[in-house]
Amino acid sequence: MPSITVNVDDDLKDQMEKHPEINWSEVTRQAIQEKIETLEMMDELTNESELTERDVQEIANKINEQGRKHVEEEST
Repeated sequence: MPSITVNVDDDLKDQMEKHPEINWSEVTRQAIQEKIETLEMMDELTNESELTERDVQEIANKINEQGRKHVEEEST
């Protein structure tokens, strides 16, 4: 099985070392696997899409802005 190296900052490494019972390699492998599955699903959903990258970014920006407004309203 191939190996990869993951760099983390000192604070994160200190926190990880507080939990020696955790197999951090497995946690990392699972996170990568989940991300790959999400990307594959997005590729499948957008495979025949006529939207451009710019269109998608504009939609994402609008969603993010609405989300921020909602959080702000809930906070007040």
